[in-house]
Amino acid sequence: MKKLKLVGVIAVVLAVLAACSGTGSDNGKADTTKKNLTYAVITHGAPGDAFWDRVKSGAEQAGKDYGVKVEYSSDADPAKQSQLIDGAVADKVDGIVVSMANPDGLEASVKKAVAAGVPVITINSGVDQFKAFGAITHIGQTETIAGEAVGERLKSLGQKNVICVIQEAGNIGLEQRCKAVADKEGGKVQNLQVDGTDDNAVQATITSKLQADKSIDTVLTLGGQYAIDAVAAVKDSGSSAKVATFDLSEDVIKDIEAGTILFAVDQQPYVQGFLGVTGLYLKSINGNDIGGGQPINSGPAFITKDNAASVLKFAKNGTR
Repeated sequence: MKKLKLVGVIAVVLAVLAACSGTGSDNGKADTTKKNLTYAVITHGAPGDAFWDRVKSGAEQAGKDYGVKVEYSSDADPAKQSQLIDGAVADKVDGIVVSMANPDGLEASVKKAVAAGVPVITINSGVDQFKAFGAITHIGQTETIAGEAVGERLKSLGQKNVICVIQEAGNIGLEQRCKAVADKEGGKVQNLQVDGTDDNAVQATITSKLQADKSIDTVLTLGGQYAIDAVAAVKDSGSSAKVATFDLSEDVIKDIEAGTILFAVDQQPYVQGFLGVTGLYLKSINGNDIGGGQPINSGPAFITKDNAASVLKFAKNGTR
């Protein structure tokens, strides 16, 4: 009996020691018990822009997966976007995801958020400024790398007179893309400013340009929905110009399959929203600063006739 009691005591002691050993956490897992978290996702996306709908979907899906609250808002005016950032800080959110198409206009608000102890992750635009502003990391594609890749591809296809359609005035990321295209394309590349909030106006502006200059052989758009406008403009103008684009939609992929769009460059906006919230969540529950001080690339990737079908099923879900 004494031996049995001794064995029992030893077993209890061993169990206690096992419980007290290691990192002090249960099975070395991060503490995910704190679920009362709210993250603000604040972008410069214009209403009705399909690209930003995908960013929003990715962020909201991450919120659902992690059981946290995601508040999405946007304004193309940098002054108003700054006010949204200031408001989120005042509301004591647990983190902010922000796109910085106009970094100078957002600098003061982003730095104030960081100084107030609110973790910030930038997405889409702002890769050159995120470190200086104190953000954890940046998630997106490097516009120069993406633009140069497009310029090289257009050159290899023999395209020599390109119009690069910019849908947001003052967006440095879009301007960087066009400049990088011009640096590598080798032919003539000229920018064309359009009103991205009005698809009819976009189509009309491109049509007018093509009618005025029959030598244009390529219309390069910087957003998927504007590629659809460009396809219609080519038809209306009687031009033989080819269309290529940055970013995707279900219709863009169908046009790639049909041959009316040469290719699309996918920077995966759903990923930008999802990983932005994911980075903040990891910061909250485990103190992680992802990226190691470097940006996290969500693109670029080319979608052509060769792989369009494999991407189409995801585009139908609204996630590509």
